[in-house]
Amino acid sequence: MDTPEQPILSVTEISLSLKSCVEQVFNHIRVRGEVSGLKTVASGHTYFSLKDKDSVLSAICWRGVNAETRAALKEGLEVICTGHLSTYPGRSNYQMIVENAEPAGIGALLKLLNERREKLAKEGLFDESHKKKLPFLPDVIGVITSPTGAVIRDIMHRLKDRFPRSVYLWPVMVQGDGAADQIVTAINGFNQIPLSGFQTADGLIQRPDVLIVARGGGSLEDLWCFNEESVVRAVYNSDVPVISAVGHETDTTLIDYVSDLRAPTPTGAAEKVVPVRDNLIITLQNHSVRLTEGLYRFLDTKKLQLNTRILPNLSDVINMLIQKLDDRTERLNKAFESYWRQIHLNFETNAKLLKSFSYHSILERGFALISGPSGKIIDHSSDAKREKRLTISFADGSLTATPLTSKPRFTGTNTPISPLQGDLFDEK
Repeated sequence: MDTPEQPILSVTEISLSLKSCVEQVFNHIRVRGEVSGLKTVASGHTYFSLKDKDSVLSAICWRGVNAETRAALKEGLEVICTGHLSTYPGRSNYQMIVENAEPAGIGALLKLLNERREKLAKEGLFDESHKKKLPFLPDVIGVITSPTGAVIRDIMHRLKDRFPRSVYLWPVMVQGDGAADQIVTAINGFNQIPLSGFQTADGLIQRPDVLIVARGGGSLEDLWCFNEESVVRAVYNSDVPVISAVGHETDTTLIDYVSDLRAPTPTGAAEKVVPVRDNLIITLQNHSVRLTEGLYRFLDTKKLQLNTRILPNLSDVINMLIQKLDDRTERLNKAFESYWRQIHLNFETNAKLLKSFSYHSILERGFALISGPSGKIIDHSSDAKREKRLTISFADGSLTATPLTSKPRFTGTNTPISPLQGDLFDEK
C-alpha cells in the first residue's frame, strides 16, 4: 500500500537516475581485462566484453575511435581500456564506453606485435625489393623526433663532426596517445613538399633527400607508437628514403623492418646518413696522388718505348722521299712526252685529211677552178656568160679570160671553137 511520503517513480525515471549516478561516479576509469565476443556491426561500432576469472563487463567502442585503439582489440588479448561507465536502459545493464585501449603487459604486447608483423610481412611491406637507396651526400635531411631531449642534439652534433648539412626538424611526440598520428603526419608532410621546394618569407623550403625517424631508448610500451600499423604504412609509402633510429641497439620495432635503413641509435643514423668530410678529403688527395703517379709512370713507359725503338735515320728518310719525288717527276715527264706525241700524231693525221679534202688536191689531178671577179665559184656556163672576166685556177697557177658574146664558130672538122678568148697572164 502506497504512502504519501514515498514518491512513485516510473521505470524511465529510475533508469535515468541510475544512468546519471553511474556516469558521475565512474566518469573516467581504466579497466584491465581479456577481450571476449569481439564484433563490429554495420554501423561501425565495435561491441565486446572485458572479463577476468570472476566477472564480465560489457563494453562498446564507438565508430569514431582512433585506429590504434581498434587495432589493440584482439579476441583473447588482455588489454587496458580507458573510458567511462554508462547504462543501457533498454536492457537494464551497465557498460563501459571505451575511448582508448592498449595491450596489457609485455606478453600481450608481444603477441599483438607478432601478429601485426606477420600480417604486414605477408602484404610485402618488409620486402627488400622495396628498399630505396640512400643518397651518398644529401643536401637536406629531415628529422622526425621530439624537439626536446638528447636525440636531436646528438644528431646535430654528429652531423657537425662528420659533414654539416641542412636539417629540417618536424617536432612530434614519440610516446603516448597521439604520437603515432603525429609521426604519420610528419612523414606525409615531408613527402608533400614539391621536388622544386616552395618559397616562404624565410626563404626556400627544400624537400629533404632523406628522413630520420628517431627517439631514445625505452620499454616496449614506450616504443609502441613505432609499432603502429599507420606508422609502418606511412614509411612504406614514403617517396623519400627513411632511416629508422628508434631506441637502443637491442630495441626492435616494426618501423625497422619497413624503413630503407635501420640505425642502431639516433647517433648511428647521423653516421650513416653522411660520410666523414675529412675522410673524403683524404680519399680525394690519395686519388690525386695516385692519378699523378700513374700519369708519370705512363709517360716514363712511353719514353722508354720511344728510346728503345729503332728510329730511322733522318737523312735516309729525306733521301728516300727525294727518290720518290724523282721517280714521280720522271713518270710525269714521260707522261707529258707521250701526251704531246699523241697530240702531234693527231695533228698530222688531221692535216693530211684536211689536205686530202682541199680543192688544191683536186686541181693537181687535172681539174681547174673557175671563179668570178668577186671570188664566187662558177659552176654553170650560164653564170660564166654573165661575168665580164673569169679567173681560171690550175694546180701550178692561174690565168684570166674574157667570155665572148658571139656564137661559137665551127671548124671544118665540126669542132667548136671555144667562145672564150683572152690573153694569158703571169701565174699567180
